[in-house]
Amino acid sequence: MLRERIEGKWIDCFAEVFGRCGVAAGDAAAILSETQSRAVNVELAELALLRLGCRPFHLVVPTPRLAAPAPVRSTGASDALGRLAPAVAALARSVLVVDLTVEGLLHAAELPEILAGGARVLMVSNEHPEILERCLPDPALESKVREGMRMLRAARLMRVVSPAGTALEIALEGARVGGVWGYTAKPGTVAHWPGGICLAFPRAKSVNGTLVLAPGDVNLTFKRYLRDTVRLRIVDDYVREIEGAGVDADMMRGYFASWGDAEAYAVSHVGWGMNPGARWDAMTFYDRRDFNGTELRAFAGNFLYSTGANEVAGRHTLGHFDLPLRNCTVSLDGRTVVDEGRLLPPLA
Repeated sequence: MLRERIEGKWIDCFAEVFGRCGVAAGDAAAILSETQSRAVNVELAELALLRLGCRPFHLVVPTPRLAAPAPVRSTGASDALGRLAPAVAALARSVLVVDLTVEGLLHAAELPEILAGGARVLMVSNEHPEILERCLPDPALESKVREGMRMLRAARLMRVVSPAGTALEIALEGARVGGVWGYTAKPGTVAHWPGGICLAFPRAKSVNGTLVLAPGDVNLTFKRYLRDTVRLRIVDDYVREIEGAGVDADMMRGYFASWGDAEAYAVSHVGWGMNPGARWDAMTFYDRRDFNGTELRAFAGNFLYSTGANEVAGRHTLGHFDLPLRNCTVSLDGRTVVDEGRLLPPLA
């Protein structure tokens, strides 16, 4: 197991990323954590901000009691703040919020209010620092992610196929498009590190077809590479059938059903990975407690299908799957942008 201690090189990494977020000497920077946060990353954030001359302060909240019927993993929808108004106000008035909550604020209820105050929020994924070091943001990625977002906004239809049998159609009219390259310097915006994703949150009744998870594809909620084939039949956004004879299908059926919530079966977002430095095989090198899986959402050329909350479609649930698939071909209005898992120009 890798040790979790302060390393000078990791202070350098944190300082580099915070610098790309545009903070300057004297800026107020909030370090948001909870009692179950990874302590080494909290310390590294403080030391890096001090190195930049910022004025960091810690906002630490108790990790709340579990309220869900199943373990919640890698959702980006932290409930640690619990709508605590004084805490939200302090974050909103900061220049930078370094989000070190376990699940992250990306889809948290308090995020819109924090951003409305002008804060920029950097969600640092709950990873061992070595993973963050390997996935340092590359400024060259920003322009490519922005181009991918432009292409998504201009498109009306996404089609996804694969040799394994995936055949999906996704209507993009009315979708909300997003993209992350690992940092943000614009007030009132949010990013996460590791980064490198283009995605869309489709409006209701936009996704239909079959999604086939093949051996080697990833179920990030379970932190597991699939060993068996699983077929998801999707009608008007909702997974209606889960076909497969192995344990992978059984585990998905059980987790979906545990929520007792039809919305857990619906699409959250779709998109593709853009980061050439992120690795599909990264989970093989780390203990599970060291790894949160954001890197696997971002590896270049994956098709990312996610179920769960989707504000654009008016759906809210804590049930969530992130499913990065390999070897898919993704096209926008007939133009191929990912060819069997390989990014094409101008995105490559």
